[in-house]
Amino acid sequence: MSKLVWDSTGERLYETGVKQGVLYPYAENAYGTGVAWNGLTAVTESPSGAEATPLYADDIKYLNLLSTEEFGATVEAYTYPDAFAACDGSASLATGVSIGQQKRGLFGLSYVTTLGNDVDNNDYGYKIHLIYGALAAPSEKAYATVNDSPEAITLSWELTTTPVKVTGFKPTASVVIDSTKTTELKLAALEDILYGKDGETPGTPRLPLPDEIATLMAVGA
Repeated sequence: MSKLVWDSTGERLYETGVKQGVLYPYAENAYGTGVAWNGLTAVTESPSGAEATPLYADDIKYLNLLSTEEFGATVEAYTYPDAFAACDGSASLATGVSIGQQKRGLFGLSYVTTLGNDVDNNDYGYKIHLIYGALAAPSEKAYATVNDSPEAITLSWELTTTPVKVTGFKPTASVVIDSTKTTELKLAALEDILYGKDGETPGTPRLPLPDEIATLMAVGA
């Protein structure tokens, strides 16, 4: 085994940005057709739980019991697609008229972050992030007068999630696909599912479940 080396050329990695947001409303026991989410400014992933509870016996620390880990996130945007209104507790009373405090719909979400390094900068690669079983808490909307330093209103939602089944693993609410660790062919096939494909019968954008992704991205597939 050779000696460890730090900061080799091409290995100084970083992650930045957020783009290509897609909303997948959940209805009739399935994730529906994906719609583009314009104006996405930030997604802050906030896992919680996995806290240790120590147990003592025989005058020593016997073991640690870990609480269940949960996945949450905060989404910030300047706007949202019409399909998100039901996920945000709004309903249409009449054309152009909406009401709040209604039932909040379940949804899935995908977005892309950029991978960079010291050689290719932001062209090194990217990660596709998928979130399942999300529910959005009410957002704060701070309206302010137009002045000499105008700012657009930023909307924000706290997301909680319900994990989905994964064969051979514990349920999960998040999946991340790294473009630098798979093939272009597999990645293109996955993106055709997530974002749709022009002129194809199965071209409607949809959110695949983890088991389908595992099959698609498997070695030798």
